Amino acid sequence: MAKIIVDGVEVDVPAEYTLLQAAEAAGAEIPRFCYHERLSIAGNCRMCLVEVKGAPKPVASCAWGVRDCRPGPNGEPPEISTKSPTVKKAREGVMEFLLINHPLDCPICDQGGQCDLQDQAMAYGVDTSRYHENKRAVTDKYLGPLVRTSMNRCIHCTRCVRFSAEVAGVPDLGALWRGEDMEITSYLERALGSELQANVADLCPVGALTHKPEAFHYRPWELTKTDSVDVMDAVGSSIRVDSRGREVMRILPRVNEAVNEEWITDKTRQIVDGLRLQRLDRPFVRENGRLRPASWQEAFATIASRVKGTDPKRIGAIVGDLAAVEEMYALKLLMQSLGVTNIDARQDGSVLTPAYGRGSYLFNSTITGIEDADAILIVGSNPRIEASLVNVRIRKRWRMAPPPIAMIGEHADLTYPYEYLGAGPETLADLAGGRHSFIEKLRAAERPLIIVGQGALSRPDGLAVLSAAAQLARDVGAVKDGWSGFSVLHTAASRVGALDLGMVPGEWGLNAQTMVQGEVDVLFNLGADEIDIAPGAFVIYQGTHGDRGAHRADVILPGATYTEKSGTYVNTEGRVQLANRAAFAPGEAREDWAILRALSDVLGHRLPFDSLNALRAKLYAHYPHLAAVDTVQAADGFAAVQALAGLGGTLGREPFASPVKDFYLTNPIARASGVMAECSALARELKLEAAE
Repeated sequence: MAKIIVDGVEVDVPAEYTLLQAAEAAGAEIPRFCYHERLSIAGNCRMCLVEVKGAPKPVASCAWGVRDCRPGPNGEPPEISTKSPTVKKAREGVMEFLLINHPLDCPICDQGGQCDLQDQAMAYGVDTSRYHENKRAVTDKYLGPLVRTSMNRCIHCTRCVRFSAEVAGVPDLGALWRGEDMEITSYLERALGSELQANVADLCPVGALTHKPEAFHYRPWELTKTDSVDVMDAVGSSIRVDSRGREVMRILPRVNEAVNEEWITDKTRQIVDGLRLQRLDRPFVRENGRLRPASWQEAFATIASRVKGTDPKRIGAIVGDLAAVEEMYALKLLMQSLGVTNIDARQDGSVLTPAYGRGSYLFNSTITGIEDADAILIVGSNPRIEASLVNVRIRKRWRMAPPPIAMIGEHADLTYPYEYLGAGPETLADLAGGRHSFIEKLRAAERPLIIVGQGALSRPDGLAVLSAAAQLARDVGAVKDGWSGFSVLHTAASRVGALDLGMVPGEWGLNAQTMVQGEVDVLFNLGADEIDIAPGAFVIYQGTHGDRGAHRADVILPGATYTEKSGTYVNTEGRVQLANRAAFAPGEAREDWAILRALSDVLGHRLPFDSLNALRAKLYAHYPHLAAVDTVQAADGFAAVQALAGLGGTLGREPFASPVKDFYLTNPIARASGVMAECSALARELKLEAAE
């Protein structure tokens, strides 16, 4: 630690701190435009100037280290001032320079009310300017369907450039020319190609980059803000849902160091229009081959007439990827009361099951643990499109000090270099058998990390692949005291919660793949839209959008999306999180647990709760770890690995394939979004161009 005096206050800070960090540790506020805690230091804007005792002129505090300051003549700690007249005059001069070319767009700018330049001009701006030359004009750039540009406002802080190159790993943005002629642009003014590109608009301290789909739709002070959690993938990013009246207007990231830091994917942010388009807002009943609107009583009566005359062995239930824990628990209780054992939440055919312990299906290292790994093997996964923010963590680890990274599966651009070992199970078997050189790198590592994706597990030999990966983890010491490096990467937000609840077939029960092939007469479908159901079964679909599940349904019960209900989700690492209601479901749609509670009355098997609080009380009594919100209950990874390693099995020869074929169209909400459709079409176009 080093001592430093800031505005007369002596503080102890790490020697590697910058003066800006030291000043903030002492409680001083330092204005800045180019500096950002998660990006490299640029020192462009000079707004963070401070006075260092003994220095001939003010220095940029973001780029000056505490260890670089000279002590006083008698060994006194270095002294800096953030409020002296010299500092105030210097900052006012910087602000005057910044405003020379900046247009007075505040009344029409989407950043109005949330603009750093606007805020700091209030503190350091002056009411006159000494410059009367014409303001420079810069043509706007095309960056794709998500980011709108107004480059006259750009102050060349280069935050967007550094984010693209350092965090996203897709260096699409850069600077042309120098000095007054400098411009920020993409390569040949093409659309950005990252799944995280919209974060640059959040980073922009002025209105040069804004969110194109939201342009001119609202002002920030009109919106009601609700903390929630993302369900577009299994990472469980912390988000803030901003609504106006009954309508969700935008989704922003919340800082959560343990999960998403302060980034979110473009799909998370821009599926907003999908929340209101193609919605199911009333019950429907199929009559003479056509769906017609019906009342809730009529829909329930139709279901009851079919269920009461059907053998429980011929009734089944499948659960989709966006379901919250509460409705899954209600569905499980209802099925148990009916004597049904055919229940499954693994619509993709995954072999994961709670039978081998919780450590057999969690991302046991945790997301932050990726930064501690010193060798990484990825099996059957493309984390860039399956869990983009997990991929960001791996890239962050690579940038800190590149560890050995290898991949078995599809050869894809992960934004960091890796050793490609092969495409399928044979390569995994060679590695587990010590017949590949990368095994020595795993054995030499103190904290090896083996990531197994759903592309390796959602196939007929998935259990054998999981066993082979567990054997490898055991042999290289990936699971030991203080480190659990056997990690399963999920793609569905509901999956870990469902496995925690035991939403898998009971004794002699049928799995989802068997049920949809006509092996049941009545099928409850709780939002499963990624699976085809064969003709024959009577299908009750409970969901939000007119997607695949609704097209096949005989009765439709309209539910609420994740922004329209309070629900619990468990992310891929086992972290329990709450999504809070930010808006209300349209029309006659209701929260899913309430629909199942009302249906249970009609079926004559009343569920033992009348409110969400009563449901949760019963849920927590059965599964206490679900009451510990925002915590990860550590699983016994060693026991799970030992159990899986002993399974064995015959490996197939087919190469691993990622279950996510189109990053932008993975669920009903995304498929209803016009913005996501445009992004998907552009992504395919860029992929074809790259292939040529």
